[in-house]
Amino acid sequence: MTRLTGRAPGYRCLAVFVALLLLLATLPREGSAKVFDPEVFTLDNGLQVVVIPNRRAPIVTQMIYYKVGAADEAPGESGLAHFLEHLMFKGTSRYGPGEFSRIVAENGGRENAFTSWDMTAYFQTVARDRLEIVMDLEADRMTNLVLTDDVVLPEREVVREERRSRVGNNPGSQLNEAMQASLYLNHPYRTPVIGWDHEISALSTEAALAFYRRWYAPNNAVLVIAGDVDAATVRPLAERYYGAIPARPVPERLRPSEPPQHAERRVTLKSPRVNLPSVRIEYLAPSYRTAAGDEAYALQVLSEILGGGTTSRLYRDLVVERRIAASAGSGYSGDSYDFSSFVFYAAVLPGGAIADTEAALREDIADLLENGVTAEEVTAAKRRLTADAVYARDALATAPRIFGRALTTGSSVADVEAWPDRIDAVTAEDVNAAARAVLRDESSVTGILLPEPLS
Repeated sequence: MTRLTGRAPGYRCLAVFVALLLLLATLPREGSAKVFDPEVFTLDNGLQVVVIPNRRAPIVTQMIYYKVGAADEAPGESGLAHFLEHLMFKGTSRYGPGEFSRIVAENGGRENAFTSWDMTAYFQTVARDRLEIVMDLEADRMTNLVLTDDVVLPEREVVREERRSRVGNNPGSQLNEAMQASLYLNHPYRTPVIGWDHEISALSTEAALAFYRRWYAPNNAVLVIAGDVDAATVRPLAERYYGAIPARPVPERLRPSEPPQHAERRVTLKSPRVNLPSVRIEYLAPSYRTAAGDEAYALQVLSEILGGGTTSRLYRDLVVERRIAASAGSGYSGDSYDFSSFVFYAAVLPGGAIADTEAALREDIADLLENGVTAEEVTAAKRRLTADAVYARDALATAPRIFGRALTTGSSVADVEAWPDRIDAVTAEDVNAAARAVLRDESSVTGILLPEPLS
């Protein structure tokens, strides 16, 4: 369950759905070899710093992650974490509105930001000799943000327009919101990251500043630097710019708990914007942090068996052999602070019936629960998960995103480095036990998306 809302160039926001578990699926497997072999240290003010040397090009990416997201908002203030993400570009006591982006661009860099339920992140990619510039800029807005109604209220309308374009005009997004609100009975993951429009329209300058002062502190952040650098280069800069910021008390993450679930739910949405009917079945699942033992790793292997491309069980059965679906698959991401979900999906072939496609998908789920997966399937899935391992180190943004997400959702550097060994240790028995524990009707929601003729 990784749903992110980000800020794109020109101050227009785009939805960014980052499947970081798919990135983890490409990590190297060399016995017990290190994955990224990062250099790690903590400043006196509590800021965690992770440095991942990558000498493939003379560039560097800086990412600062704050351990706060949409699930940490107070009731009635939905969208505040994402709104503050926008406002972090509106200027400080040193730099006016838009100056941050202008300076990054003038130095040949790229920058952006995103918000999820569990974190808020800001990043820049620049030439190696420009790292100090962006560290100075990012450290400045960690503590010196200046907001007034003159910049806050117009940006609030930008966010509302973003919601209208991304959700109001997109039936798939509308269905996702309804399913999320149904999957969670009480937990704040049921509220969209971007917020509900009527609550966004009431967000104020005072609320944004209070949220900023409550959560934006070095001892509640993780700094990840990847590229043509090492800790010997980064540490003095981090101490100079970030180390001067004093630590502050930060609230404990106290979120409403999820009660036991006893009834499966169903959501149907019809829209003239829908071309092909589709079905999604989503089950409440644990995350890496909340799973018992290595259950999350078993669920990841299960997802690869069921939905890992055109050779997976679901695609082969529903699309290739039975020809009852245009597409089919599954998904699971364990990188949430609290809960996650295991998802099945299928789209109907033109001229087909949604009832037939849903019935076929449920038959495959029932077969899985009755007969399980085989040792051969597990071995092949693990092989696929690690086959393209070498490419993970090539992409400069991969490592910072993996470490940032891990360290803001309860995992550690050691957990990331141990990922290949934990996947390798998964057995067929582990996968079957995880499937039977998670795929329970009473903790599921089914979403149906249907076309509706124009009247």
